[in-house]
Amino acid sequence: MKRLLAGARIEPRPVTGTTTVCELVDGALLAYNGARLREAAQLFVRRMLEDDVTVGVSLSGALTPAGLGMSCLIPLIEAGFVDWIVSTGANLYHDTHFGIGLTMHRGRPDLDDVALRKDGVVRIYDVVFDYAVLLDTDAFYRRILFAPEFQREMGTAEFHHLIGRVVAERQRALGLTRKSLLAAAWEQGVPVYTSSPGDSSIGMNVAALAIEGCKLKIDVSRDVNETAAIVLGAKRAGGKSGVLILGGGSPKNFVLQTEPQVQEVLGIEEKGHDYYVQFTDARVDTGGLSGATPSEAVSWGKVDPDKLPDTVVCYCDSTIALPLLTAYALAAHPPRKAKRLYERREALMENLVREYHQAHDFGPDGGLKPRP
Repeated sequence: MKRLLAGARIEPRPVTGTTTVCELVDGALLAYNGARLREAAQLFVRRMLEDDVTVGVSLSGALTPAGLGMSCLIPLIEAGFVDWIVSTGANLYHDTHFGIGLTMHRGRPDLDDVALRKDGVVRIYDVVFDYAVLLDTDAFYRRILFAPEFQREMGTAEFHHLIGRVVAERQRALGLTRKSLLAAAWEQGVPVYTSSPGDSSIGMNVAALAIEGCKLKIDVSRDVNETAAIVLGAKRAGGKSGVLILGGGSPKNFVLQTEPQVQEVLGIEEKGHDYYVQFTDARVDTGGLSGATPSEAVSWGKVDPDKLPDTVVCYCDSTIALPLLTAYALAAHPPRKAKRLYERREALMENLVREYHQAHDFGPDGGLKPRP
């Protein structure tokens, strides 16, 4: 019985008008998902932000329309706390609005959507914006994607890097700063991937331009191998891999499948990600990936079984959890030197290919011999 009651007593100090974010998280979030948020913040700061940890972040749900790109993700990138990103295309498309001087506004979730359609207003729950924002952003993409540098095949990291440079230039021309996640990632050398390139307005515009003769093609296989190479490279350098999962969906799987790609598919010896933090509202009992637990991920080889204690799932809306995590991390941990993984992609891929060849017996013609 004494062992079961060995945890710290529940007796927090009163929250006051001078309570800091660290005092709030550490001292007042003591139970239920508040406690999970505290554990997530502490794990992120105390373990995941060590210099030898490579941090991947997945973004799903309408985060950038809610302003989380500007309020949280850009500060985290600039502090060196994010090393690579997997996002829905929609988050990056809506991020672009802000970088090219367009606006979104606070609204209400109970507005008449038929009336909104008649008035040319688009709604994302309680965020509203002019339909012209979509048309202007589409025009921006359709104009720049005919530039010579886009007339070839590339992965989404290179694609978003090129987009980020153009958005950064537009920001400067408009006298804007720190508006676009893509621009910040370009400046800090953070590769940004999209797990489903066709599933957004960016992909829709790429498809339309293909009809007009644009030569751009997205190499999804490059993305699968490149993200796996990032994780393998972190481990082979003697470091660790951590994932911060905002929401679930395809980006969650894409950031986690790096380990099965290394182990199961490429046959390279590895054990799984070392640290895992997720904010989600998805249920576990429906069998979907969004609600799948770190323990379940162990069975797939996605998470190192020895590191399961270094995993936290907090059932909380990211619009609540991420600002608190960001404020806590920036207050409690000094900035890290940016790893600038975008510029190291080729070297990381070379290492992956080399280990793949070493893990298999290749015949004289270069082909893989059948396994016995």
